[in-house]
Amino acid sequence: QVQLVESGGGLVQAGGSLRLSCAASGRTFSRYAMGWFRQAPGKEREFVAAVNGSGGRIYADSVKGRFTVSRDNAKNTVYLQMNSLKPEDTAVYYCAVDQVATMRSDEYDYWGQGTQVTVSS
Repeated sequence: QVQLVESGGGLVQAGGSLRLSCAASGRTFSRYAMGWFRQAPGKEREFVAAVNGSGGRIYADSVKGRFTVSRDNAKNTVYLQMNSLKPEDTAVYYCAVDQVATMRSDEYDYWGQGTQVTVSS
């Protein structure tokens, strides 16, 4: 069993920054990929970014150049640094665990409870 706990969400003005954290327990963290997804009201969950065990990263086109995913295996934690935030980034953000970094949400085995990010215009 894997437990994931996200934190760092909040309310920020457009153009601002936030850093989300996702602390993992219950598995050898460094071997697995970690992904970030988000879901806005009335919309489907969408891929944001992912990092595999060796540090390789993939991003959704909508966040490239603005968001950075990273991990600290010593702390069993993955981060999502979000810069130049836009109102359309408003959503609940979730982290998840998978064998490899992928954009497909149905590939991920475990999910956190989510953290709300609200970007005001």
